[in-house]
Amino acid sequence: MRAAARLLGTVPFFAYVVIFLVIPTLVVVIGAFTGDGGFTLDNVTALGDSYILEAFGRSILLSAVTAIIGAVLGAVLAYVIATAKPGGPLRRLVTSAAGVLAQFGGVTLAFAFLATIGLSGFVTVFLRDHLGTDIYSGGVWLFELPGLMLVYTYFQIPLMVIVFLPALDGIKPQWREATESLGGSTWHYWTRVAGPLLAPAFLGSTLLLFANAFSAYATAAALVSQGAPIVPLQIRSALTSEVVLGQQNLGKAMALGMVVVVAVVMTLYAVLQKRTARWLG
Repeated sequence: MRAAARLLGTVPFFAYVVIFLVIPTLVVVIGAFTGDGGFTLDNVTALGDSYILEAFGRSILLSAVTAIIGAVLGAVLAYVIATAKPGGPLRRLVTSAAGVLAQFGGVTLAFAFLATIGLSGFVTVFLRDHLGTDIYSGGVWLFELPGLMLVYTYFQIPLMVIVFLPALDGIKPQWREATESLGGSTWHYWTRVAGPLLAPAFLGSTLLLFANAFSAYATAAALVSQGAPIVPLQIRSALTSEVVLGQQNLGKAMALGMVVVVAVVMTLYAVLQKRTARWLG
């Protein structure tokens, strides 16, 4: 009875996991292998179609580019925060802002970019009227893959700050002092001590950013009104299209493909985090 009472507090958590994770995953998996006549491999086989492969390729490219840019810039910003005074106003301000901006996405973020650098955005109009510069002279790139890369990078950088800062805090000042006492330079410290220790954390954080961008939907859906350049928008098209009916299960097959990619990435992330915790825990 005591053991049951202790486990009672976990019931809401497990109920949440079952309702919002387990059941949707089962629906996707079962639907991917189901057709009008029952079990079928047609939906999974259709993932080899050129337009679906191109969508996966663009999604992977988008996620990889924004993850790398966000990881590098976010790591630099996190290092600046880590070297600042502990508990100082700079650290509190930046970490609070990073926590907010990392979750600032969806329709709100898309509208912010449209109002700033859209066709009639403040910055666009100012550059055109006062400096004679048209940022869209080569095409409206904001609504295409380059625009998505810019918008995604906006929330990737603060997310990197949040997930990488604890690793930087785990680096002990005594390690640098020991390096200097043995005649090592700053280069030796970063290449022989801090760099190898932070590498698993950095790579793991980059993988987390990749998964975050790969699974993002709301921002792209609000920004790209026509076409489906990435997989989440292809899934939306398959589920809601009034032109080509009966593609709901194809959408579930694409969702299954996304689940597989994210599962692989998050498995690698967990392995790297375990290695990081061994050194910096």
